[in-house]
Amino acid sequence: MKIYTRTGDAGETMLFGGGRVSKDHPRVAAYGAVDELNAAIGWALTQIEDDALLDRLLVLQHDLFTIGGALATVPRDDGERHPHLPPLPVERTAEMERWIDEAAGELPELREFVLPGGTPGAAALHQARTVCRRAERKVVHLALREAVEEEVIVYLNRLGDLLFASARLANHRAGRADVTWKK
Repeated sequence: MKIYTRTGDAGETMLFGGGRVSKDHPRVAAYGAVDELNAAIGWALTQIEDDALLDRLLVLQHDLFTIGGALATVPRDDGERHPHLPPLPVERTAEMERWIDEAAGELPELREFVLPGGTPGAAALHQARTVCRRAERKVVHLALREAVEEEVIVYLNRLGDLLFASARLANHRAGRADVTWKK
């Protein structure tokens, strides 16, 4: 199989389920932003030394691949999910909330705004958090125009929170204080 197909040379791409759209279509922007988020988490994985956090991030990468596939698929006219798509990880939102609560139980109370930084792992997680928020905005933009499964937006919103808590946790476990904003 060749990596290049030349089918996108005119600035269009094929969606799963059929149909060609411009590469700047909101659906392409949404799944592209989720792919970028997955890559940012992949980078964070190279910077983290905490095994529990590494395991969780890997699970999230698989989730994001599933979400990207759902976003890259033309919605059906009847509103049903395409049968070839794997199920969205809807149960993960509650699991992420538990992970955030666990982190909060270990972290000092947050009293100031936190700047991205600290350890390399924390900085990479903060970077992933900002990419997550951009992906969330792109998906919301798409959802204002076309059908998007509600769970995708909820998932991305919670993931942004989890990445923030995880960045703080990475610093805390490394013995580094959060970098806080000085007014």
